[in-house]
Amino acid sequence: MNSHVFLGAFVTYVVAMIAFGWWVSRHSRSNGDDFLLGGRSIPIFLTIGTTVATMVGTGSSMGAVGFGYANGWAGALYGIGGSIGVLLLAAWFAPVRKLRFMTMSEELSYYVGANRWVRNIVAVLIYIACIGWLGAHILGGGLYLSWMADIDLTTARVLVALGFGIYCVIGGYMAVVWTDTVQAVILFVGFIVMAIIALFEVGGFSGLGANMDVATTSFLGIDKIGVVPALSLAAVIAVGVLATPSYRQRIYSGNSVHSVRKSFVITGILYMIFSIIPAIIGMATHALNPGLDNSNFAFPFLATEILPLWLGLLLLVAGLSATMSSASSDAIAGVSILLRDVYVLFTGHTPSAHKVVLLSRLALIATIGLALLFALTSDNVIDYITSMIATVMAGMFVCGVLGRFWPRYNWQGAVATLIAASATSLAVIGVDSWSAFWGNPSIPAVLVALLVGVVVSLITPASKVTPEQALKIIDDERERMEMTEDPAEAIHHKTA
Repeated sequence: MNSHVFLGAFVTYVVAMIAFGWWVSRHSRSNGDDFLLGGRSIPIFLTIGTTVATMVGTGSSMGAVGFGYANGWAGALYGIGGSIGVLLLAAWFAPVRKLRFMTMSEELSYYVGANRWVRNIVAVLIYIACIGWLGAHILGGGLYLSWMADIDLTTARVLVALGFGIYCVIGGYMAVVWTDTVQAVILFVGFIVMAIIALFEVGGFSGLGANMDVATTSFLGIDKIGVVPALSLAAVIAVGVLATPSYRQRIYSGNSVHSVRKSFVITGILYMIFSIIPAIIGMATHALNPGLDNSNFAFPFLATEILPLWLGLLLLVAGLSATMSSASSDAIAGVSILLRDVYVLFTGHTPSAHKVVLLSRLALIATIGLALLFALTSDNVIDYITSMIATVMAGMFVCGVLGRFWPRYNWQGAVATLIAASATSLAVIGVDSWSAFWGNPSIPAVLVALLVGVVVSLITPASKVTPEQALKIIDDERERMEMTEDPAEAIHHKTA
């Protein structure tokens, strides 16, 4: 495929998505709730669409297909882990929609008496996590665009960041969910068509193992990567979904508890069925061309070599654009944290409602810029994601589970949980033999964090703040962001 044709199609597609995002969101950007949460009224079909697009983004188009290229059926583990994570979100956390949280740090602090220390620590960790996810999307999209458009990697990453940054800044959350939904349909159908054509090209399922190590064709590639690393990969993706702020954003923005739960159940089932598709595409690419320099190029290679030009071009551009849509969801979640929690940390109060949209746009520009800088430090999507999740997010996952289901959990236990998870993850990463055994640090980080959180909570005083009191503390603090007029201006108007 001519690189100039692809670049031209990509630019045209992104411009169309920017225009579409602006059009659907033109009436929903008047205040913070509208811009950052879509007015908390996102219907079922949009929640499904934006969640599917996020999951069938960087991880599936670049990471999972590339992992399948190198490790056969193990490429399905990404989808299996993601599906389990979404289904557990539906079962465990959909009910928090009725509490009207705006950020995950609000939610986790609520579980331990609205403790300020926990909220501040979690806010910083979540903001770092959002930058990490953004970096992963920029990294994957940059690799993709660089290879397809024949441009240098740095330029490609900058173009990807600009692409999703523009429609995110212009349209806010409503633009994100609508563009996600359009791209989810294209991608879901396109991936399935690609897998069917790929199977035909290699002679069916029996041809997938050609030119591959026989161990890669075992059940979920376990003979190739090992039982524990396989469990670790599925676990780290599930933990990522359960602790990633952008997925919580889907809960907070949903129309109701029922709407959120139904959306996640449908998404989880669809993604479980879909999980085999990236592995098929990766293995078929290996059968056709076992000599790719970088396994991350397996998906675009197959699209350009076996699909009709128009279909391959559409799928490639949609895949890259979906990567950017996934990134925009994480950017919105990060900015919500920045304005709701980090802003309070430094100023002592939330911004007034009439300033939220402007500040959100400025914060989006700064956040995407930081993520771009971090994305320049890695060239492997799966390694980047798994290390970041285990180090930053395992503790938040444990905090959420213990807080949701164990009333004795307190702020001391939460702080200990966060520290223990990160310390354990860094220790595993730092010892080669431990890394080789576990595959990634997710399982030991979660287990140690769980143990430490329980022990510390039991040996320290129980919280005296009731759930009702904790919720009121959070609601009162957030009220300034939801008012239509600044309190100082309201007083002035009354006295004028």
